[in-house]
Amino acid sequence: MPHDTNATTPQATGHSPLATSYSLPGLLEVITGPMFSGKSEELIRRLKRARIARQRVACYKPDIDLRYHRTSIASHSSQTHDACPVTNVEHLREDLYPQLADVEVVGIDEVQFLSPEIIPLALELVALGKRVLMAGLDTTFANEPFGPVPALMALADKVTKLSAVCMVCGQSAIHTQRLGASQELVVVGATGIYEARCRAHFKPWVDEHGSEQLELAAAL
Repeated sequence: MPHDTNATTPQATGHSPLATSYSLPGLLEVITGPMFSGKSEELIRRLKRARIARQRVACYKPDIDLRYHRTSIASHSSQTHDACPVTNVEHLREDLYPQLADVEVVGIDEVQFLSPEIIPLALELVALGKRVLMAGLDTTFANEPFGPVPALMALADKVTKLSAVCMVCGQSAIHTQRLGASQELVVVGATGIYEARCRAHFKPWVDEHGSEQLELAAAL
């Protein structure tokens, strides 16, 4: 049988025979660190770069975070990006999925405030070829894992862990110090309620008056 010299093969074209049988997965990127480390600023930077590249972006944040703008994510340095506030993961899904075919990048700020259901949703979006950007605290004021963030870090394609500046000594800070004796897990605020601290000056069980705080479990 004569050899057809005009026939193309996967090797000749450079394409795998499976290349068109499935869509390429997306990416999960997690930005984390203590308060005042620039997490929201970095998320906003990446979202703005995506928009410059003419990629379609959808951005969300938990509606518990109303520190600066109700319908925007905002950094402590006054950078902002439009965002839809959501009450929970199901609300996020209900808003996102009707427009999902037109969205290439999904951004979520303050992801530590969302329930663990955000984890399978993130992986679902990645499987659908979306780039998913999430920013949030990795530990609480008591130095315990915060919500779904540690699990998201373990599953991410890329993790960016930022540091802040210790307000006591000026060294690199990886902890969030709560000022005051409140034992509530979620107290939304910024300067005056929290400080960034280095490992040497982080006192998770001591308030600004030096009094010993109760363990979180005892207060619940």
